[in-house]
Amino acid sequence: MNRKQYWEMTTDELAAATRQFLQALVAEKSRPLTAEEREQWSRVKRKRGRPRVGKGCKRISVSLKQGLLQSVTAMTKKRRISRSKLFAQALEAALAKGDAGS
Repeated sequence: MNRKQYWEMTTDELAAATRQFLQALVAEKSRPLTAEEREQWSRVKRKRGRPRVGKGCKRISVSLKQGLLQSVTAMTKKRRISRSKLFAQALEAALAKGDAGS
């Protein structure tokens, strides 16, 4: 359909185009959502943001010396990854190595 934009319509055309919005919502005309509509509704309802990875993430506060933070920031820029990802990789490597218990 090749519709006119609302601001290009005459008064009569605009009235005809918006007439449906003047009717009250009638519950008897409604029906349960189909499986496809339910999926679309759940996608729309979902909060925006990063996709969940694994069990999700938890934000924590960590204190670092200024020099160490600058080194970390320089390394993340060089590797083109986030600081969070670098910290996660370092912690996973330490846990895999078995250094967590000492």
